[in-house]
Amino acid sequence: MLVGVLAVQGAIAEHVQALEKAGASALKVENRQALERVDALVIPGGESTTIGRLIGEYGLYTAIRKRAAAGMPIMGTCAGLILLAKEGDKDVQRTNQKLLGLMDTRIARNAFGGQRESFEAMLEIPVIGRKKFRGVFIRAPTIEKAGEGVEVISRFEDRIVAARQGSLLALSFHPELTADTRLHKYFLGMI
Repeated sequence: MLVGVLAVQGAIAEHVQALEKAGASALKVENRQALERVDALVIPGGESTTIGRLIGEYGLYTAIRKRAAAGMPIMGTCAGLILLAKEGDKDVQRTNQKLLGLMDTRIARNAFGGQRESFEAMLEIPVIGRKKFRGVFIRAPTIEKAGEGVEVISRFEDRIVAARQGSLLALSFHPELTADTRLHKYFLGMI
């Protein structure tokens, strides 16, 4: 199986390494031709407005939506969670950030604060086992509202930090910045 990592900005190399460690082949996706070759896609963390602008410049919005509609699994981490959402908070609206609109969620950018408020926390994520997962939160967003078809798979301080809707997986934190590949393996199981 070949998993793409959207390679316009953000934690690209870290996701490639995590996917390979989890047992997949990875491809950096920078254009529609590469997107057509992959079985699944990771939208990494980074700066969501920059990633969104570059997706537009590279002509990938329609292509990603089309592949998602055909059932291609997509994992969005941090900024990727923002981009997957149907609706954003006032910060998203203020910046006119374009969203992919794939997941029935409303998100809040920088929900825990800015860069200085970044932190790590041990999370319960039952879908990957009983052992807690170390979540790395960097200017992390959260899901403020999850629609009827969205399964909440983890919370931190009563905030939704991980959710799944069909073939979409959204994480507030950065699993690629840990040595634990359980979430990448869970995503591979969605393919």
